[in-house]
Amino acid sequence: MEFNFISYLKADLSRARGLQGITIDPIHPMGIWMGIFSPRFFPVLLCRLAYLFYRYRLIPLAKAVSLLNFFLFGIEVGIKCEIGKGIFFPHTSGTVIGALSIGKNATIYQGVTIGARELDFCYLEASRPIIGDDVVISTGAVILGAVRIGDRSRIGANSVVLTSIPDDVLAVGAPARVIERFS
Repeated sequence: MEFNFISYLKADLSRARGLQGITIDPIHPMGIWMGIFSPRFFPVLLCRLAYLFYRYRLIPLAKAVSLLNFFLFGIEVGIKCEIGKGIFFPHTSGTVIGALSIGKNATIYQGVTIGARELDFCYLEASRPIIGDDVVISTGAVILGAVRIGDRSRIGANSVVLTSIPDDVLAVGAPARVIERFS
């Protein structure tokens, strides 16, 4: 994945503003500061910084920034997790993200858990979920193991995903099952 810190932040901020209906002039300094320090964007900034430090092999600094995000916003994001442009966290409290990767324009609500089924301190590809592009993961959903969530899919609130989910569907329940196709 080609990672350009500034272009990713611009895409994240642009998407957050669009979803929140913020019409403040992005060129005006006050508009920039209001966007950056929003409780919906600042956790994204910290995720991006942690990943940037990880890419530069500044692991202790990456972990410190990740820990700060956890203390301030209640969101724990693995420093190795590749997250595409336009990520949006409407609320962050109680969210744990240990995916291998997350595609562009994902929306992840509070209380979501994404990670391995078993203890995996090595962050093995064989045990981590892959989240596609334009995915919405609703409040309290759990996605565990080496599963893939297809592009443009939605995972319902409190669903438990233990098997891969195809593109363009709504999956709900425990265990999650497809109940609607979008295309």
